[in-house]
Amino acid sequence: MAANPETQVEVLTPDFRGEVRCIETVLAANPVCFNHNLETVRRLQGPVRRGAKYERSLFVLETVKQLRPDIDTKSGLMLGLGETEAEIIEAMTDLREVGCDRLTIGQYMRPSLEHLPVQKYWHPDEFERLGQIATSVGFSHVRSGPLVRSSYHAGKE
Repeated sequence: MAANPETQVEVLTPDFRGEVRCIETVLAANPVCFNHNLETVRRLQGPVRRGAKYERSLFVLETVKQLRPDIDTKSGLMLGLGETEAEIIEAMTDLREVGCDRLTIGQYMRPSLEHLPVQKYWHPDEFERLGQIATSVGFSHVRSGPLVRSSYHAGKE
């Protein structure tokens, strides 16, 4: 950082099993954005995120906001695993309720035959609509599209 003081760092973290000291360690590095992905809706957490918990992910993002309200928080959702639009909106609302500032929404793509199959390919128009809904519930930055990933345009936000 000393060689390039204009450099900004966005971090993408695990849930640290909810251990606040781990979150504090990351925050001590003063990232410009703390990203922890919810990945999917509440109903699909078990099969999609073995070992992770929906409420614990929300706790991580909420804890960041409590400890460092000056740092933007970001999360991401993958679509195509069998979620409904109502469940997606519920996840958006849950994220906003814990103060999450930014959201990415992208299409899940099965990386191998050992991974869960795609249940639905969402149409670009559906991503557009979901992006508009995300903005309307209060996210300050939203990127929503089939090819969007959690790091999508990270440096432009």
